[in-house]
Order: sequence, then C-alpha cells, then structure tokens
Amino acid sequence: MKKSTFKTLALVIVLVLVIIQFFGIEKNNNPIASKNAIEEHYSVPPKIQQLLKTSCYDCHSNNTTYPWYSNVQPVKWWLDDHIRDGKKHLNFDEFNTYTIKKKLHKLDEVVETINKDEMPLTSYTLIHDNAKLSATDKKEVEAWVNELKKEIR
Repeated sequence: MKKSTFKTLALVIVLVLVIIQFFGIEKNNNPIASKNAIEEHYSVPPKIQQLLKTSCYDCHSNNTTYPWYSNVQPVKWWLDDHIRDGKKHLNFDEFNTYTIKKKLHKLDEVVETINKDEMPLTSYTLIHDNAKLSATDKKEVEAWVNELKKEIR
C-alpha cells in the first residue's frame, strides 16, 4: 500500500469516528421507580436486591448506570444494543406486567443462566468485577427464586 493511500485511509477513518460522535442514543435512565418493578409486588430480600442491582439491572431494568466510555461511539451503540436486548429478555422493572406463566419461566431462566455462567455477560464482568456472582450468591439467588415461584403460584 502506498504511503499516500495509507494516509488517506487513516484520515477517512478518523473523520468517520469524529462524525459518528454526533449520533447519540436515548439513554436508559428512568429515575422514577416503576410501579411494575419486581420489588413493588414481591418479597426481595436486601441481599438479593443488591445482587440484582449490581449484576443485572444495568441491562435488565429501566435504569442503567452508564460508565464514562458509554459516551464514545461506537461503544455507545454497542451498549445500547446490549441494554435493549437484555430488557427484551427480562426487565425487572416491568416484571409485574408479565403473565404468571411468563414470570415463572423468566425466573427459571434467571437460575439457568447464572448457573451456566451465561449471566452476567463476561464482557460486562471484565469491566465490572463486582458484578461477578460467587457460588454462594448463585445459591442464594436460586433459593430466593424458588421461594418467589411459590409466592407467584
């Protein structure tokens, strides 16, 4: 590759990166607690609530805590996609809008995904080390889910 071609390509890449900074997203920040939130309708012990907030709520609620790098494109788009996808699968702030059957299914999925180490995502725990769930955390969440399922039925 000629030096002038490389310089032109580098300039185009830098220009594209600058231009995309002007394309934003609607952030997932709703400071008002939802009346449909799981904790508004069911018993969620403080320890479990803290685990959910630390390990799940950034992608599975209506209120994300955004890190500094979320202001840089294309990271902003990537995070937005993860959050939208997470909320599509399970939104703890809209949990009470689900049917009983869907609630029970989602709770089964919570246990399954944490026990298979599918959640929280590795890409999330690389940066949010405190979001990793220990074996004890997983057992406590599973015990809570089992109690909650009895309450829902």
